[in-house]
Amino acid sequence: MKNFVPIIIILILGSALYKQFNFETLRFEKLGLSIIYLIVFLATIFLLIKNNINKKSNE
Repeated sequence: MKNFVPIIIILILGSALYKQFNFETLRFEKLGLSIIYLIVFLATIFLLIKNNINKKSNE
């Protein structure tokens, strides 16, 4: 149940990045905001995977 919050963050940021991406021009509408979203998105995925690996090694 501890993984619930990071999963929600990943879903929200992923959908925000998807909505801001223009597939016709292959560019983001708001580049600065998209970079921040992407950094936090990737950091959350990294921490989620790192925590899962640590849990498995402690068992």
